[in-house]
Amino acid sequence: MIKQIYKNNLSINYKDEGSENETVIVLIHGFLETSETWANFSKELAKNYRVISVDLPGHGKSNLHNEPFTMCKYADAVANVIEYEQINNAFVVGHSMGGYVALAFAEKYPKKMSALSLFHSSPFADNDEKKNARLATIERIKNGEKDEICINHAKSVFANDNVKKFSDEISKGENIAKSISEEGIIASLLTMKDRNDRSDILRNLNVPFLYIIGQKDNFIPMEILDKIEMPKNYKVEILENSGHQGFIEQKEKSLKIINDFVKEFI
Repeated sequence: MIKQIYKNNLSINYKDEGSENETVIVLIHGFLETSETWANFSKELAKNYRVISVDLPGHGKSNLHNEPFTMCKYADAVANVIEYEQINNAFVVGHSMGGYVALAFAEKYPKKMSALSLFHSSPFADNDEKKNARLATIERIKNGEKDEICINHAKSVFANDNVKKFSDEISKGENIAKSISEEGIIASLLTMKDRNDRSDILRNLNVPFLYIIGQKDNFIPMEILDKIEMPKNYKVEILENSGHQGFIEQKEKSLKIINDFVKEFI
């Protein structure tokens, strides 16, 4: 069921699926994505759990107001949905940029979480090189290159040897990315550029933590596993044949990982 709430000058759109299960999974999409990016994955998860997929402000059918956005404000939008639905705590799963939002949520709303998962994401802030790259992308968007950026991104999030196999999904990703306004894309780029390092939030996390990484990811290298300080209660899962979209590239394995984690930790 598609729902919408209005709070603090923001209209937040989200999808609410599945049964009245004790375990509620909240899915937070990444950069150049919307809740639709999760559609096939959330449909399967909803067979066993209640699943809520949120359109972050400026994405999908959620609007964007003029105030500068931060990861905490994105997290506030997610919290508004959870509070409206009277959910006591949720297993929050963040993909890529959604992982940054999920960590901001963990920092600001720790009592609303039963568990946290970073799916192809990182707790670290941008370095100078990455910040400059985001600024360069913003300039390209202002110069009319939005569609080209969306097309290239939709392909690059898949492992190089998966591009042909998932051509339909890549086309869908292109269309989703193109549907996001220039203002929404620029806001998310600035928000990512200016986000805080939250490795300490992760290290001190008091709920179970699941880290999922793709061995062929073009954005999150495997070496990050040597740098992340994990919390006391964690599990790491490697998707050997995935890039940055494991919930599509290895959907069945990703579903099993989530199901096994819930059974073991929640």
